[in-house]
Amino acid sequence: MKIAFIGQKGIPALSGGVEKHVEQLAVRMAKEGHDVVAYVRSSYTPAENKSFKGVRLVHVPCIHTKHLEALSYSFMATLHSVFLAQYDVIHFHSIGPSIFAFIPRLLKPSSKVIATFHSRDYFHQKWNAFARFGLQIAEYFTCAVPQKTIVISETLEKYAEERYHKKFTFIPNGAEVRYEKDASLLHEWNLKPERYILSVSRLIRHKGIHYLIKAFRELEEKSKLPNNMKLVIVGSASNTEDYEEYLKAMSIGSDNIIFVGEQSGRKLEALFSHAALFVQPSEDEGLSLALLEAMAYGLLPVVSNISANLEAIQGNTGVSFENKNVDELREKIAFYANRPEEARAIGARAKERAEAEYSWDAIARRTVEAYQEMFTEKNLVKNNYAVSQSK
Repeated sequence: MKIAFIGQKGIPALSGGVEKHVEQLAVRMAKEGHDVVAYVRSSYTPAENKSFKGVRLVHVPCIHTKHLEALSYSFMATLHSVFLAQYDVIHFHSIGPSIFAFIPRLLKPSSKVIATFHSRDYFHQKWNAFARFGLQIAEYFTCAVPQKTIVISETLEKYAEERYHKKFTFIPNGAEVRYEKDASLLHEWNLKPERYILSVSRLIRHKGIHYLIKAFRELEEKSKLPNNMKLVIVGSASNTEDYEEYLKAMSIGSDNIIFVGEQSGRKLEALFSHAALFVQPSEDEGLSLALLEAMAYGLLPVVSNISANLEAIQGNTGVSFENKNVDELREKIAFYANRPEEARAIGARAKERAEAEYSWDAIARRTVEAYQEMFTEKNLVKNNYAVSQSK
């Protein structure tokens, strides 16, 4: 099949769950012999990059502003997919880009259109009221216009089916592990194995990093952490520089809170490989790739009790605290930071769950099967119509 991906900023992924998701799918599909194209932004993927591990990269122009970049990129990519290319499947990712799914549905009936519903983005506090209203409209287009819509969590599946009164295809996010045994990569930040708590996310308010910093600082002040235990925050702002500055201001006076910015490759692998535990204090999530990856690395996940996080840690494979409750978060961190054997035992179960439920190979295969079902369903309709006409 000839497959186009629209919605991701680009690949290879530097940050962002959608970008990692698309990269993992696209590379595996290309390896299986499919002709795969990913539309990318030059602000994310350098213009000279024309391919990545068998995936062709098509750069399209866009307007580089906070509220127009994603929209203009998605529009231009959609036009290119309709008028300048021929695809069997056009796959939109995220609700914002999926607002343009109606264009190939109307103008390119030979192509099958599918969308992946990653999260209810209008809850994200980086958007103003107008943008959030637009994203709610985009959610309707995501769920109603494509021939098939994939949801990445059981939580989203339940919400979407109740909201739109139709069936959706559940295919979760995945996790991939590349252990990095070389702990010397941690020296750049003066870190030692199992002497730091890890958080990996974009620095956006709904990710809840301010709760984590507050809890950590209170533990420091009361000397309830092991000596020289540090907090490592991986990620950068996403048009939310004011929030990043706020987090760093909260951290002034503590040498044990370390912002390392965006990380990828061996450095990120080393940070996952040698952490003591992983904390995700999000107020809202789809099904977090960072959380699944932490589980796959065998880390104990300490997560807010939002439904998507609880879905991930089923079967006693993590611990939760009440969403936004700094006191409970503080208690959970203190308990497990001082009981590494118990943390490792839960982390081992988390690793087993991640390997069993969230394999990227299986997820890519299920996605291709979803593509094939769209062609099969069309043929069934045609055959049923032919039978009815012959009677």
